[in-house]
Amino acid sequence: MTLRLRHRLAAAMIASAFIAVPAAMTPALAQEQAEARSVSINDLFELRQAGQVLIAPATGQLAFTVSVPRDIRAGDSDGAPSLHLYAADAPGALRALVAGDNTISAVALHPDGESVTFMARREGDERPALYRVALSGGEPERLYHPDTGVQGYLLSADASSIYFIGRDPNLPDTSALRERGFRANVYEENQPVSYVWRAGLGDNERAAEPLALAGHASAIQLSADGSTLAVTLAPTPSVDDSMMEQRWSFVDTQSGDVISTVETPGKIDTGRFSPDGSQFAFLAAINRSDSTAGTIHVADVQSGEYIQIAPDAEQHIRTFEWHDGQILALAHVRQDSAWVVYTPEGEEVSREAHGGYVAHSLSLDGDSGQIAFVADSPSHPRDVYVARPGEAPARWADLNPWLANRTLGEQRVVRWTARDGVEVEGVLITPQGEAPENGWPMIAVVHGGPEAHDHNGWLTGYSRPGQIGAGEGFAVFYPNYRGSTGRGFAFIELDHLNPPGEEFEDIVDGVGYLANQGVIDPARVGITGGSYGGFASAWGATVASEHFAASVPFVALTDLVSFMGNTDIPVEMVDVHFIHYPWENWEWYFEHSPIMHAHGSTTPTLVMHGEVDTRVAPSQGYILYRYLKLAGEAPVRLVTYPGEGHGLRNAAAQFDYAHRLMGWMRHYLQGPGGEIPSSELDYDALLGAD
Repeated sequence: MTLRLRHRLAAAMIASAFIAVPAAMTPALAQEQAEARSVSINDLFELRQAGQVLIAPATGQLAFTVSVPRDIRAGDSDGAPSLHLYAADAPGALRALVAGDNTISAVALHPDGESVTFMARREGDERPALYRVALSGGEPERLYHPDTGVQGYLLSADASSIYFIGRDPNLPDTSALRERGFRANVYEENQPVSYVWRAGLGDNERAAEPLALAGHASAIQLSADGSTLAVTLAPTPSVDDSMMEQRWSFVDTQSGDVISTVETPGKIDTGRFSPDGSQFAFLAAINRSDSTAGTIHVADVQSGEYIQIAPDAEQHIRTFEWHDGQILALAHVRQDSAWVVYTPEGEEVSREAHGGYVAHSLSLDGDSGQIAFVADSPSHPRDVYVARPGEAPARWADLNPWLANRTLGEQRVVRWTARDGVEVEGVLITPQGEAPENGWPMIAVVHGGPEAHDHNGWLTGYSRPGQIGAGEGFAVFYPNYRGSTGRGFAFIELDHLNPPGEEFEDIVDGVGYLANQGVIDPARVGITGGSYGGFASAWGATVASEHFAASVPFVALTDLVSFMGNTDIPVEMVDVHFIHYPWENWEWYFEHSPIMHAHGSTTPTLVMHGEVDTRVAPSQGYILYRYLKLAGEAPVRLVTYPGEGHGLRNAAAQFDYAHRLMGWMRHYLQGPGGEIPSSELDYDALLGAD
């Protein structure tokens, strides 16, 4: 049977009757006036988002995860969002399987098709254990309590065995020495290796034993007949090796011998066996300098030889499933998404673009042809959908019904031509109605990576003003500068050798285009972003200072020479972006560092950084602050967050960050500007604000 898309997925999203997820709305929000208002920072602590979705092949029931933020306004303790587990039989017919104060991870369908498994640390557990819960509900049953932390697992087809990734539980315990003050750390040496372990379950219970595989394991897959295991192995546990040197290997589960290894040149990602186990499809980079594993590869299990499918396509494959000997892929194409069907030989069978939403994950019921997927849109964060053959997709969960009581800005894709003729795109959110005579003040929000892109979906979060900014009278601009994903390798490699040259000029050219269209006021433009987007923001505050009236760089690259000396991914940065090492061209590294251009900066700059960031060391923030303080001509402030890394996980830090970001932009783009605003936040007042 040829798999062709029989779902009217490009149709406009249908309006269905929904039953809200239990406890999705707090009493305070339930009592609000019917009159709509704009999205606020405090609303971020109400936003629930679907993550993973699974469809049971026997019944068509769904299991899906929901990220639930800590509501510090309502007295919740500080911390990262919890991950809850829900099931659904029909649109709106949702029930919580694991919720409350519990948080879970690694959700998978149990082989019985009627339950799901997950990892959680529940009462009595020394560490996270493996649990099973029926899709119909009930108390979770503990299946396995490992002696080590589990980083990934899967069950055999008969559920008699578990394969999992974990460290050696018999490593020396140094806690007593550390309590006595012996706490010296040896950098990058003796990092614990993760192994693949096999243990028996139930009546087949037996102790876990490691497979004798050379290298550091990070992902596993099992063929349907259980005869072959696919494992990603890297030479060492270093982040650079895990990014650039890991490879898929196939292992005979009986003998433990390696059958073959797929010698791809660069990054790799998720993979799946074909139904008969003879082939293995996986995502990988097309060459060493490809910054993302976004192309389908199909390997022969016995030989390890592989082909690339559509390596020149202007797309980024996010995930895929096998079905009837073909591959159903979820592709991100520019700012949108599409279903694409390929043969294992690389022929494109069909392609169907989505309309009105952007899909992010999928689960396929091969028997019925139903597709469950998670999608967002300009009007809502990620929710769960089901597409049945011959029908438009149905939205099965409305996780944020209170958004119906919010006035949202207008969102659209914009295109402009860069100064060297390259077509560039992005997403623009504006307040409702006509722009004022001189145009809206605007915040440019630059994504990181740069191997990422902003899609035409929900774009609002603690560091991404989106609808919050639109509600306060700002236009908010998300440029997908050259080097972004979603447009294939040819667009990705346009940033090679010269970051941050033309790629950040794309942003300035986009600002100029919007100003020429009368949409924005070019004298009132701010820039912000994290990581590589922070790099752009630091660049905007220095090299391009005349174009930006405010800048908020977050976890930003600011001095490329010292960055290369303390990042955990120096090889990745050179191989897929910079192309040469500092000692091969010192002048290039100096000239492309924002601090080299700090003298005379006229852009008020708020630098923010996590204090335990290992990707971009906090010193990068301190360096930019100091150089702007000494050589710049505008206010500068540095704010750091204890215990936070390359991004903020905890609710209080996110709350603080969002208010500082918006306060800085209000002051310099809408307010009086001039002197630096107060560094103090009135937390009590802000926590109680709408």
